[in-house]
Amino acid sequence: MSSSAMPSLDLLSSQITAVLADPATTHGLARTLRAAAKEIELHRHHHASRRACPNGRIDDKPAKVQIGGGAHRIDGFFNIDLVPPADLLWDIRQGIPLQDSSVTEIFSEHFLEHIDYPRSAKHYVHEAHRVLEPGGWIITGVPDAAFVLSNYPKPLDADDETLARWYAKRNCLGDINTRLDLVNLVFRDQDDDPTYTPHLWAYDYDKLAQLFTEAGFTTVAPWRFDPTMANQKRHWGSVYVVATK
Repeated sequence: MSSSAMPSLDLLSSQITAVLADPATTHGLARTLRAAAKEIELHRHHHASRRACPNGRIDDKPAKVQIGGGAHRIDGFFNIDLVPPADLLWDIRQGIPLQDSSVTEIFSEHFLEHIDYPRSAKHYVHEAHRVLEPGGWIITGVPDAAFVLSNYPKPLDADDETLARWYAKRNCLGDINTRLDLVNLVFRDQDDDPTYTPHLWAYDYDKLAQLFTEAGFTTVAPWRFDPTMANQKRHWGSVYVVATK
């Protein structure tokens, strides 16, 4: 979006705020407008960084890159995220702002499921292949859909480990009444929540392998969890793979 279009975006943002404050606004419209307001804010972060590199590439060439790390930082990794804190605020759905064949390693966990499939997810994986040097690799961790579905036939009780580990402190706990509710929540986590970003697609090992292979990666293999890099809280119920260019 050009800089001349920004005032109209400011106007739209103020109009959304006004409509959301109106008690006559219906629930469905409010949900849609809250999502739009969040995207406008994300666009502002991306647009501010985009002005500094109009060709879509930064001059720096970090060897190790973390995507969507949020507050979880890894020593020696350059963190690209759409929300602070980050070394670079950037919307990865628009591409990875790094030079071709310049990166040795990319790491992300619990990021891929938050972007739309197939457009953004496949674009991101192809971009990762582009920026990695030959022999470089990308490590990806996501909630394991196969693990969640394997428990589906079992009855749901208050002592369920998934509830205890993932949702014990959430205000949605009272609405997880059946095993299918839990499956839905894992696959579409925290929809319309001001704190959490919804899950948009579910992945298991086979889907990750297909996704990276389609993008041109030569090998995809399970990744042995390394707590010096990954977030220990993410380990349980997740699947990690390493794809090599």
